[in-house]
Amino acid sequence: MRQLQHMLLLVSIVFSTMLSAQAPEGAASKEATAKGAPSKGAPSKGAKDMPGAKGTFAFKPTDWIANETTWWKDTDGVAPGIAGCHVATDKEGKLNGRTFGEACLENGLLVESNPAKDVLHSHSDDTGHPDLFDCNAWCVGRGNSSGMCVVAQAEPCGASARCQCQ
Repeated sequence: MRQLQHMLLLVSIVFSTMLSAQAPEGAASKEATAKGAPSKGAPSKGAKDMPGAKGTFAFKPTDWIANETTWWKDTDGVAPGIAGCHVATDKEGKLNGRTFGEACLENGLLVESNPAKDVLHSHSDDTGHPDLFDCNAWCVGRGNSSGMCVVAQAEPCGASARCQCQ
């Protein structure tokens, strides 16, 4: 019985550590919190001509599956003003229950999933490459006076994020 109590305590500590390592406000990756997830690539096809697009970066979900190609659909496409959700499927498009929402990083950038709305696409090594957006630049570029990243709801993910313009 004493060993079982020690085992449960250890599992609780590990689980707590994993939760605290998750990205804030519904984001799905520890990597995304690292100083605002510096850009690793050019903006995606859907973001390249949009104001505020900063580029893409490697993004692993918290339930990352190593060495596996996974399949996904995005609920909003590249739309910084809409809170979106990335929904996992099999390669035929059948939902499998995994999801992750868009997110605001600590530096205020928006993690915006891509590609276009409802397009079935693969993630090699279960790693996506979402766009990063400066919401203020995106909003100003659309004729508003300012903007910021805000937490919002997007089903089926629950927590997500979007750019809110003033």
